[in-house]
Amino acid sequence: MTKYFSGLLFAAMFALSPAYAETWTLDAEKSKIDFVGKKPDGAHKGGFKGFKSEVKADLENPQNGSMKLEIEAESLWSDDPKLTEHLKNPDFFDVRKYPKITFETTAINAASEDDVQLTGKMTMLGKTVEVKVPCKATIAEGTATLKADFKLDRTKFGMMYGKGKINDEVEITANLVFKRP
Repeated sequence: MTKYFSGLLFAAMFALSPAYAETWTLDAEKSKIDFVGKKPDGAHKGGFKGFKSEVKADLENPQNGSMKLEIEAESLWSDDPKLTEHLKNPDFFDVRKYPKITFETTAINAASEDDVQLTGKMTMLGKTVEVKVPCKATIAEGTATLKADFKLDRTKFGMMYGKGKINDEVEITANLVFKRP
């Protein structure tokens, strides 16, 4: 029962209402966004070091929640410096032409217990795609944490390099910690 209320409270935290809106801010030092790209003969870990996010919250109207996330594409890193540079070029993220990756929610739902689903528009490489992000949510002592493990199909954004040799789906792991005002 406690887990169920945790999920409901987290969904409620995202709500937006002019009378009671609060802006929760990202604790960048405690947050991270990582990925694993795979191919038949191996895998590479990577992630992004630069990103910001905020949540508009109102505990009385959870259905109106909102979250925005902006990632600095140039902050990309991987477990291989040579690969990092390749990932930043036009074959993959093309960070000079597309310096930002964004995600903005269109719906936030408490699925069950501590499970929350974020539905939103992700823009990468100039293409906007609707994505659904399943998350585990916890709230404690003025902080809210979202943990997400999901797969993202890079080809939906036009990232076609190595198709057939590199898996289309990239495993994403995010741990975002927000502070209450």
